[in-house]
Amino acid sequence: MRIAQVAPLAEAVPPRLYGGTERIVSYLTEELVALGHEVTLFASGDSRTRARLEAAVPTALRLGGTVRDPIAPHVAMLRQVIEHAREFDVIHFHTDTLHLPAFFDRGIPFVTTLHGRLDLPELVPVFAAFPQAPFVSISDAQRLPLRDVAMTWAATVHHGIPPDLLRFSPRHQGYLAFLGRISPEKGPDAAIRIARAAGIPLRIAAKVDQADQAYFEAVVKPMLDGPGVEFIGEITEAEKSDFLGGAMALLMPIDWPEPFGLVMIEAMACGTPVLAYPRGSVPEVVDDGVTGLLVQDEAAAAAALERIGSLDRAAVRRTFEARFTARRMAEDYLGVYRGLLRAAEMATGKRLLAPQLRVV
Repeated sequence: MRIAQVAPLAEAVPPRLYGGTERIVSYLTEELVALGHEVTLFASGDSRTRARLEAAVPTALRLGGTVRDPIAPHVAMLRQVIEHAREFDVIHFHTDTLHLPAFFDRGIPFVTTLHGRLDLPELVPVFAAFPQAPFVSISDAQRLPLRDVAMTWAATVHHGIPPDLLRFSPRHQGYLAFLGRISPEKGPDAAIRIARAAGIPLRIAAKVDQADQAYFEAVVKPMLDGPGVEFIGEITEAEKSDFLGGAMALLMPIDWPEPFGLVMIEAMACGTPVLAYPRGSVPEVVDDGVTGLLVQDEAAAAAALERIGSLDRAAVRRTFEARFTARRMAEDYLGVYRGLLRAAEMATGKRLLAPQLRVV
């Protein structure tokens, strides 16, 4: 099958540091190539892939630091995709809604995975304007804010990562971990309070976006001066096995409708259970009592840490292998692509995919 993957340009694919969407695009692209498909990746020029790379900009926008209008490079990239569109059986967008006016009703099979939060009211008229455009959600919970909007949902596909990406750690080193992004909705201040209430050291590996700098300076930074908290900053993919694998638990006291939460399955790959609030996708990802514990507030979280050590880290890893690998994710998306092509063939009466390339 000839497949185009269209990535955001904020980070390279895969990103050097933080970047959940671009990381998933990378895992999916490489798995599709491994399965024998002809894949073209539209992304920044510093991306690394076994697919054919169509570079929209020389370097990713966030770390490049020279682009003041991030929309402009994405518009230019969409022009590239349009020029090559007839070369593909299906085009898979990971660029939110920017491409919809250009590709809707052009007779080109395409699908969009929505990676972000969907509870923003300004999104409603956008999705309502394209009721036939096919979308993939990354959790069932992600869809809930749009349940009253007429939309075409092709599937829910949970994220997956390569099984050999992160190393299983059968024993922890007695600390708690917070990994991701410093922002109010992620709850790093709550994580600090929970760790201190339980008397367990906390290590924080996270980036601080410019939009969250004031929150970091006013709320989080003063809390770092107290005992038992170590702020590391952003870490690379290569550092995650030691960081997550050494943790007694990953803390996720989130205060928002988490669309998926890639860090949860990264922790599970290391055998590390997740202690989280059951908001957004969390109950779909964490098996309460098996791969983690779900709690309602800080007091319950601190108390639950007395039980987190009783969870079987090997069972956490086995659950990851059964549910959240990149191969499972790629196979789910192949099912979506086949459905799109069948629908297009029925609508046009034309065979769109050569018989020798058909996947059954």
